[in-house]
Amino acid sequence: MEFLNVIGNFFIEGGFFMYPVLFVAALGTAIVIERTLYISRASANADSLWQRVRSALTDQRIDDAIKLCHSNSRPIYHVLSAGLRAAKPAGAREPIQRSMEEAMLEVLPPLERRTPYLPILANVATLLGLLGTIIGVIEAFSAVSAADPSQKAVLLARGISVALNMTAFGLMVAVPLILFYAFLQSRTTKIVDSLDQYSTKLINFFANRQPTGATLERSQGHGAAVQKTS
Repeated sequence: MEFLNVIGNFFIEGGFFMYPVLFVAALGTAIVIERTLYISRASANADSLWQRVRSALTDQRIDDAIKLCHSNSRPIYHVLSAGLRAAKPAGAREPIQRSMEEAMLEVLPPLERRTPYLPILANVATLLGLLGTIIGVIEAFSAVSAADPSQKAVLLARGISVALNMTAFGLMVAVPLILFYAFLQSRTTKIVDSLDQYSTKLINFFANRQPTGATLERSQGHGAAVQKTS
């Protein structure tokens, strides 16, 4: 209870600018919670998925691989599903790559949405804290100018200490927002890297199954020789 009283007095003595910083803190908290939940749902065990997809493709079961990727709406499933659908007719590299690039353009904006607002809100909280402190110091000097000379030092020290509450509160909001931004950004980067990695694996899988130019030439030459002999 005493701790809550201290926090209450700290907030009240900070002045009017405590309320805008509190609003920034509430908005930043809402973004952090929403982004954390979304990114957690978007994360997946990409390696396990790729092992199952590759096993199905190795056994010539591309429909099963497509069905597996259709079973989930997470980004890695969506991107691989787009590549597999493009690979079904002929397994050509270009259509697969274009389809997965298009799918990545669909899944990347929702992953990165609203996260860049966190450092902006952190800067706003810091600046509001400084502004509140400056205004508080100005008011403290104005009040001291009309006070009794024997009380000026005490009143000035009290006024400045109260004004600094605003800066402290702004920093208390800004620092966690910056830390959460770094955390969410690292999680998002990890998902994006996995999309790049496993889309490349899928392209290379089909590319390695295509006959090379030399193989085609040998097969055509063999066919011509057979015709000439006959």
